[in-house]
Amino acid sequence: MPVAAEHREGQKRDLYKHWNKGLNAGDGCGTRTEVILSKAAPAPLVAAGCKLTGGSWRSAHDDVVVTDAARLDVDHFVPLVEVYGFEQVAWSAARREAYTNDQASPDTLCTYAAAWIGAKVRWGLAVAKKRPEQPSELLKPQPRAISTPLMEGFSVPQP
Repeated sequence: MPVAAEHREGQKRDLYKHWNKGLNAGDGCGTRTEVILSKAAPAPLVAAGCKLTGGSWRSAHDDVVVTDAARLDVDHFVPLVEVYGFEQVAWSAARREAYTNDQASPDTLCTYAAAWIGAKVRWGLAVAKKRPEQPSELLKPQPRAISTPLMEGFSVPQP
């Protein structure tokens, strides 16, 4: 990965089109729902309009089990603000939409560091010159295993 200075001038979340029609445009489920469905165990029932009923999801971060898909957030391993900050050449709207809706995330056996590095490399993003934890540091042997997310940036919003 190249090393570069980060730039954030002009960054806006709406530069990245979220939750397009997904991999199966005819099923009525957008990318966000497809990701949620792919990580459910057991899977929910999918009704007309892609309304989900049932199912459950377990967070590998904290072992919390969620049974309401509306409580789930789906984010990116490399956050959009960082993607923008390290685009080597300004991306087109189509490339930004493709990144935002990318479902080629690693499975849960990959470490967060490997997923983060993989996303940076796959999308041609640079890393900062001075960062508290450089990717090379993340790959050094750790005293205990690195926790891996259930899905890209999976989290359960707290009330």
